[in-house]
Amino acid sequence: MSDIIIVRGGGDIATGSIQKLFRAGFKVLVLEIEKPSAIRREVAFCEAIYDGEKTIEGITAKLCNTLDEIQACWKENKIPLKIDLNGDIIKELKPLAVVDAILAKKNCGTTRDMAPITIGLGPGFEAGKDVDIVIETMRGHNLGKLILQGKPMENTGIPGLIKGVGKERVIYSPCAGKVKNINKIGDIVEKDQVIAKVNDCDVKATISGVLRGLIKDGYEVPERFKMADIDPREEEQQNCFTISDKARAIGGAVLEAVLYLKNQRNL
Repeated sequence: MSDIIIVRGGGDIATGSIQKLFRAGFKVLVLEIEKPSAIRREVAFCEAIYDGEKTIEGITAKLCNTLDEIQACWKENKIPLKIDLNGDIIKELKPLAVVDAILAKKNCGTTRDMAPITIGLGPGFEAGKDVDIVIETMRGHNLGKLILQGKPMENTGIPGLIKGVGKERVIYSPCAGKVKNINKIGDIVEKDQVIAKVNDCDVKATISGVLRGLIKDGYEVPERFKMADIDPREEEQQNCFTISDKARAIGGAVLEAVLYLKNQRNL
């Protein structure tokens, strides 16, 4: 059986799963859209789309366009990343598992017949119907739980609390247009400080703290689009450049789910 695992999505949460699977010895291929909109870009492998390569915690993802390039990338002990919105390459590679880590709060086309093992992260999936296993992504007691039948918790739309701060730490675009960043990820910012512009609209820090996430400079955003994230804990500045606790927990659950079904089904 193939030791290939295809992960749909290369954002910061998906990166936790990609890291775990890669370290466990699987050949991981990441599929992305043409213009990813990750804000925690320093810890998101999808940034390889723009820069050609992205290294996170000593692991490098590399943009590939062909199957030959993907194979060569695996030989280099790197993670290939390909633009493939619909997952067309899945049928060609016949992977052991497909992990939908897009976190779109809906199913973007992943089905159980794509691979012997299928896993979905968060809301939008039903275990036993859309995929084999769903991973709970809501912070709290059940974060990372393997759901073998049924659905995870519904999306609340409210970010998890950090130092008592929830929705206030996430910043949305005030209007539609092109982003011009003034600050960069890792900067300490003050409440009401202008950190970016969207056309002529100021984007202001909603709280004081560390700018943990900021959408790519030049990105075209619609109005009310998530574009920045501030951590109120200034002493946690280095967290901007390492995989989060949430991503690691979910990544561990994805690895557990793959090995669980692999053993259960003698794959």
